Amino acid sequence: MLKNFAEMAEMVRSNPVKKRIVLACAHDEHSLEAVNEAVKEGIVEAVLVGKEDMIREIIKEHGLALEDATIYNADDDVEIAKIAVRLINEGKGDFLMKGKMQTSDLLKQVVNKETGLNMGKVMSHVGLFEVPNYHKLVVLTDGGMLLHPTLEQKAQIVENAVGALNNMGYENPKVAALCAAEKLNEKAPESVDAAALKEMNEKGEVKDCVIEGPISYDIALSKEIADFKGFESPVAGDADVLLVPDMAAGNFIGKSWVIQGGGRMTGLVVGAKAPIVLTSRGSGADEKFYSIVFAAAASK
Repeated sequence: MLKNFAEMAEMVRSNPVKKRIVLACAHDEHSLEAVNEAVKEGIVEAVLVGKEDMIREIIKEHGLALEDATIYNADDDVEIAKIAVRLINEGKGDFLMKGKMQTSDLLKQVVNKETGLNMGKVMSHVGLFEVPNYHKLVVLTDGGMLLHPTLEQKAQIVENAVGALNNMGYENPKVAALCAAEKLNEKAPESVDAAALKEMNEKGEVKDCVIEGPISYDIALSKEIADFKGFESPVAGDADVLLVPDMAAGNFIGKSWVIQGGGRMTGLVVGAKAPIVLTSRGSGADEKFYSIVFAAAASK
């Protein structure tokens, strides 16, 4: 159980084998600064793909500790994305990060059936949050990829999140399939799906975790409220993963935690051969750095 991002960083830092980040379109000072911080902290080794002259100029101008990083020169964004994906497939990198390029240009190469990183699974967003008044880090999924996931897709979203946590050393993470109420409501599709996911888990169809559902947000995160309502479950008040009914719900919860709740977030796209860091230019240095830490922790 990791209580905060600092513990996660220390866990990764103590690993004698450093994971390799492949930064696509690395000719971007904001992305390079985040990677530089991770290199200085002993979190990762860097592989940079992009306009080599610009990359070296930024490294020199800002005094970054990336002089020894491996650099692959390319000018075109599509070609850069192809090279970055190929490096992962060749085992020369452990996870991807998007630099100064369109997300679609990178993901198009990731999902290419012949040369990409697609494993025939759903790709989903795993947000990892440090939330005040909660005793450990908590995953929120999926708040960024699938608008209205089906039951089958929700099962894969759970598997993606659980796989990331398993790679971080978690055993049997506790998954809360969130609904408005903790009682099954046949008129609410998310409630029916939550109950089905719990049954799939009990039958061993969704493994390596404990799923509870339907379960309300307050019960999932507060043992006191769960006890008051008489709700008994190992997940109650101790959830590691919150599975939301749809992308909008995940988006709202995540933003409210950060904007009003004083929380911190990081996130990855998982479900491909390697995790993908897709922070936006608007993301702060803290979020970018810990997204790299998260990816290093969650990659095999």
